[in-house]
Amino acid sequence: MTDFSDLFKADNDQPARSIHLLDGKEFEVWLNGQPEPVRAIVGAQKFQGKANQHAILPAQGEQDWSVVAGVADRQNLGTWCLAKLAEALPEGQYRLSEGTPDKAALGWLAAQYRFSRYRKEDSPAGPRILLTQDVAHIDATVQLAQAVALVRDLVNTPAADMGPAQLEEVAGAIAQRFGGAMTVTKGDALEQGYPMIHAVGKAADKSFAPRLIELQWGEPGHPRIAIVGKGICFDSGGLDIKPSSAMLLMKKDMGGAAHALALAQLVMGARLPVRLHLLIPAAENAVGGNAFRPGDILKSRKGISVEIGNTDAEGRLVLGDALTRAGEEQPELIIDYATLTGAARVAVGPDLPALFANDDDLAAAVSAAGTEVDDPSWRLPLWDGYADMLKSDAADINNAGEGGFAGAITAALFLRRFVPDDTSWLHLDTFAWRPSARPGRPKGGEALGLRAIFRVLQQRYGRQG
Repeated sequence: MTDFSDLFKADNDQPARSIHLLDGKEFEVWLNGQPEPVRAIVGAQKFQGKANQHAILPAQGEQDWSVVAGVADRQNLGTWCLAKLAEALPEGQYRLSEGTPDKAALGWLAAQYRFSRYRKEDSPAGPRILLTQDVAHIDATVQLAQAVALVRDLVNTPAADMGPAQLEEVAGAIAQRFGGAMTVTKGDALEQGYPMIHAVGKAADKSFAPRLIELQWGEPGHPRIAIVGKGICFDSGGLDIKPSSAMLLMKKDMGGAAHALALAQLVMGARLPVRLHLLIPAAENAVGGNAFRPGDILKSRKGISVEIGNTDAEGRLVLGDALTRAGEEQPELIIDYATLTGAARVAVGPDLPALFANDDDLAAAVSAAGTEVDDPSWRLPLWDGYADMLKSDAADINNAGEGGFAGAITAALFLRRFVPDDTSWLHLDTFAWRPSARPGRPKGGEALGLRAIFRVLQQRYGRQG
């Protein structure tokens, strides 16, 4: 993983090239104030002061060459306004000519993320280092960049190298780094205690054996929160098998687990005064002679019987058992992330996680935080009227709604059955993937809804001294 701490440093007047930011309404005034050679060079580079444009300006006197760059609003720098620069500029050190980079530093760092595990770059770009006088925010910004990179790395890694065992290794490394305690349930204990996780994963090869990974951290007397992440490391659809085109991205079906691990890492790195319980139900939904079948009725840890209407609706099954386990510890807040439904992607597209909550104030806080940190989500309703779509003639509930309507909502309603009634709950149905590149956000695995939820946790629980 990129060492982001080398890319964002304290400004101690070391040599660096200057970046002058301006927005469209300032461009003409700025340009008219430049000498003719500079105007000519700017024109040759077709710089017009628009966002994500930049031009290299020649050295003047003893000053080295510098950069002028366009942003949407110079008075309100967004997270991604410097990302294009970080991708395009030559290696070296840079500083803003006025002000500090604030939250835009995260975009600068994220733009230099590379997933190069399986390829050899002919000429890897050298580091572009951003200097700041606001040293108090360096560590927090670097931690955010590392969390985003963790999600991207885990989601981008193919299933052959990112199965349940590898998710366990990642969780174990995080637990060791921060002094957390990890337990893993698999084999007979999983079958007896978490029958739906076992049922989903039992057809996989032994090297992909299903398991429930749990990590606990923090002082027992602090408020307890649970973070749950769907860890389906590959989803063939099971016996209701997906077409090959729909399997191409199914390495990303553990994107919920990736988000949960990254959020837990942020919570522990910030030393928030909480008792953290991280749960990752990890499995492969494979095809085999012992795969669970349409029409089967599964027991659940909570005692709810579940008829299988579709084996490709497996994520809600493993989450049901994990949510039940989380609720047994009586947390005041449960957060789950899951690449749960194609319906959410159809409803809100790849950029916006579909957000469900049983607490209006909490949902409003997530929305506000998303706007603040440029990490939006979109709330969908837990519409009780659709609960009848999950009715079963033979069991307490069916795992797949009838009629193809409101797929994201019915999936969330299914999960709600496994959440204690008196516990605040957030569910993010996220795509975890960026289908096309944008500045600072390459095509591939992506953290969506991670920074907004972390900001809510910071606001809710504050920091230890």
